Amino acid sequence: MNGRKIFSYIRYFAYIASFIMKFFPNFLTLFLWDLVSIFDNKLFVFIRYCLVRSKAKKCGDNIFIGKNVTIKYMESLDLGDNISIHNNCYIDASGGVTIQDNVSVAHNSTILSSSHTWEDENIAIKYNPPKFLMTRIESNVWMGCGVRIMGGVIVGKNTIIGAGAVCTKSLVGGSVYAGVPAKRIKTI
Repeated sequence: MNGRKIFSYIRYFAYIASFIMKFFPNFLTLFLWDLVSIFDNKLFVFIRYCLVRSKAKKCGDNIFIGKNVTIKYMESLDLGDNISIHNNCYIDASGGVTIQDNVSVAHNSTILSSSHTWEDENIAIKYNPPKFLMTRIESNVWMGCGVRIMGGVIVGKNTIIGAGAVCTKSLVGGSVYAGVPAKRIKTI
């Protein structure tokens, strides 16, 4: 049975659980996230979905979040429908991350929405203030394993990003990208 079919059966349970979890303090949400993060079972996928739905700015239906996924600043995360974020991914939504419908993020990928600055040369770079940059992944995008999306990047609709690509600039939709830095190698 596919994920959409399963979700259609449990949708209302997820809505109720998410509504209850909205009232959890952040420390409890983070504790539960860490607790269920290491398990791959469908029950734990359901709990992770409910936790994200309860805290995210927007969260659609049928979202799979694999094990060992780290999501920082869930309250700045905007998720559409039919999204899969596979094992060991890292999402930093401090500057805002939008992932639209029908997106697949393969394992070990990273999505950032901030960057370091070096405004004051008299102090170490790591102590300079961060720069927050909205990152958006539009509909029908497939990210291969180990892809890095840097802060401020917009990935256009109908895009495939090859494994290991590092996206430092926005990507035009309807294309295939690969490499470091990512370059368009084919138009779909």
